[in-house]
Amino acid sequence: MLSFILVMLQEVVSNPAMAQMGAALGAGLAAIGAGIGIGQIGNKAMEAIARQPEALGDIRTNMILASALVEGAAFFAMIVCLLIVFLA
Repeated sequence: MLSFILVMLQEVVSNPAMAQMGAALGAGLAAIGAGIGIGQIGNKAMEAIARQPEALGDIRTNMILASALVEGAAFFAMIVCLLIVFLA
């Protein structure tokens, strides 16, 4: 595994276009992952509200908090990828 990483790093150093392509792919995967994660959060929250309507406030608060954390991680990943694209 380490040799694979070293070979990839050598390729990136010698070919910056490869780094930009990888960073663009990483940003896209981060956006897709965040979309799937937030969709799952919404799905489970709707199921929980349907089972216990009286817990609506607590479920909504936890859903918004979890969605914000997922979006924050996705934004961080996309910013790192964009920095690689523009600085490589």
